[in-house]
Amino acid sequence: MGLQFKEEEFFACCESTKFGKEMAKASPFSSLDEAVTAAREIWFNQVDVNAWLQAFSAHPQIGHSSSSSNATSAQWSKGEQATAFATATNSSLQELSEWNAKYRQKFGFVFLICASGKSTDGILTELKKRYPNRPIAEFEIAAQEQMKITELRLAKLFSTKENVTSTCNKNPTLAKKVEDRVSVIGAHLTAASDASSVKKSQAPPRTRPPITSHVLDVSRGSPGAGIEVCLEMWKGPQPRPMFGESDAGGWVFQGSSTTDNDGRSGQLMSIADAVNPGIYRINFNTGKYCPGGFFPYVSIVFEIRESQKWEHFHVPLLLSPFSFTTYRGS
Repeated sequence: MGLQFKEEEFFACCESTKFGKEMAKASPFSSLDEAVTAAREIWFNQVDVNAWLQAFSAHPQIGHSSSSSNATSAQWSKGEQATAFATATNSSLQELSEWNAKYRQKFGFVFLICASGKSTDGILTELKKRYPNRPIAEFEIAAQEQMKITELRLAKLFSTKENVTSTCNKNPTLAKKVEDRVSVIGAHLTAASDASSVKKSQAPPRTRPPITSHVLDVSRGSPGAGIEVCLEMWKGPQPRPMFGESDAGGWVFQGSSTTDNDGRSGQLMSIADAVNPGIYRINFNTGKYCPGGFFPYVSIVFEIRESQKWEHFHVPLLLSPFSFTTYRGS
């Protein structure tokens, strides 16, 4: 039987009311891995922008104590900033405060970073690095940092659950596994793990297609809704499309959809645990969405290797009438 948690316990992990409700509905969870998978699905694909902003606003400015009404969240926040406080000097705290103010003025929300294990200087360096970002791009990064914090706190929640502790007391081996799992989550948040080491036995069942997308309209500061999206895979006579050569007949249709009110694409391909390795092209009908813009359509070509077939590929488009940007999300 899995572990049952209350809504307020999940709220302590991520102070978004909708996130807490959806996680409580999804529980019980048989393992921490199952809970983390559900949390990612809910955070990135089910809650809306307002839920993100609510969670962001609950965090204290880095270098300040939490004012959260949730005692557990405030306690965890204090622990997560322990290294920053321990390495801080009066001058570094002053500089951090000034940059935090500049960041909030530009983006409209607090600078968010998973601070666990990070020094004040390290946090300040990251803040300065992210400050030039476009607001829409920074919004996505902040959401990813929130997910890192949520994963760390879910690990703490699981490790302190009474029935887990009771079982662990009777089974030292299980206790060691729980302790190790918390350590692994913490390490993952301070250093990127080697994605190529993911094996089939370690990959949880998918709850969404392996390739997804969403569109953010930078010029309007809102999701790009109603944009037609099409996914294709390269099946031409050559192993890959060649620059400057005709690729007629080489691309094979995989699926299409239209972005919803949150700018998220619908299902572009079937849900499968492993995606077929190869070269893919995702096309956006930007000309129809923005008739006066510079791009009649936008195509993004990317490759999924054999070692990556268990991973998820999120291909966002940050769009304005005369420019676009993309990157690989999670």
